[in-house]
Amino acid sequence: MDDLFAPSDVSWTPVSPKLATVRRLNAAITFGLLAIAGLLLFGMLMDWLYGVLAVVVAALGFGWAWIVIGRNQRSWKYAEREDELLVSHGIMFRQLVVVPYGRMQFVDVAAGPLERAFDLATVELHTATPATDAKIPGLHPDEAARLRDRLSALGQAQAWGL
Repeated sequence: MDDLFAPSDVSWTPVSPKLATVRRLNAAITFGLLAIAGLLLFGMLMDWLYGVLAVVVAALGFGWAWIVIGRNQRSWKYAEREDELLVSHGIMFRQLVVVPYGRMQFVDVAAGPLERAFDLATVELHTATPATDAKIPGLHPDEAARLRDRLSALGQAQAWGL
């Protein structure tokens, strides 16, 4: 474990590697559309050489995104503890969010079209303080539903105990 701020006694659960595939596909669509727009716009308004340059720049951007997306996916993990949920992510700027169960107001499960196609979902935790809101992307829908139900039950039990 290379997290400086994370407790050492925590058993982390990683997110699915399919998350990187979904994000790379999203990047491919975005950079592909940018390359086509650049080729047509610069090619028609200036010179076709500038259009080709726009395609090369888009390809380099996609190559860079491919690497960063893979590293970012591997950085996402979460841990369920007795009184709180820990969510850690980030490559260069690591972030550890600690969400006490008693502070949770509601838990959402969301999945866009690409996520559904790859059998993934995102759990979003909402608290009274936006700074402690957290999300866990790249979960199997069954795990996301289990986590939502467990966190909701723990949140209710902790709130009643206040």
